[in-house]
Amino acid sequence: MNPENPLRGTTAHQPDLNWSQVRETVLLLELAALQIEAAMKDSNASVDVLTHSFTTMAGYMKTISDTVQTLPDDDRTGAAKQNLAGASEHVAGMVHQAIIAFQFYDKLVQRLAHVGLSLGELSDLVGDQGRLYNPGEWVGLQQRIKKKYSTVEEVAMFEAVMRGMPVHEAIDKFMAEMKDKSDDIELF
Repeated sequence: MNPENPLRGTTAHQPDLNWSQVRETVLLLELAALQIEAAMKDSNASVDVLTHSFTTMAGYMKTISDTVQTLPDDDRTGAAKQNLAGASEHVAGMVHQAIIAFQFYDKLVQRLAHVGLSLGELSDLVGDQGRLYNPGEWVGLQQRIKKKYSTVEEVAMFEAVMRGMPVHEAIDKFMAEMKDKSDDIELF
């Protein structure tokens, strides 16, 4: 919000001569950005605990698997060794899948952070009468938003919308492309 306009909060219920749809828009944009940020902070603590737990479990599963392999293959322990090795391999696969899910969560958090920052920048632009009607300011905002995207698909989606593709079509295309890539593990 523009520091020259210190009014805060909605006045839509009791509009006066200073009422402004721009100020109402800025208020809602700021609220949306902060809600995204708060939700990410709330969920990050839980995901950090889960990530640490699964990483530790993966280490223990490796130790169990290595220990099982040292057991003799005789009749008495051979069947137990085989059962333990199979169970260990199965659990290790599940832990691996959980770690991949956390990587997708990390990507989601990055995207939401970008959305929150973009909403904040949009709010600042809309709330500043000196910048609001300047097309160069809007181009600059678009360029800053585009630079925040981390994948080729996100950039392509942004560019398609800027060229006039309906947003829902661009999102559908983006989601289809990301689904096709869902088997790829991306570390960041």
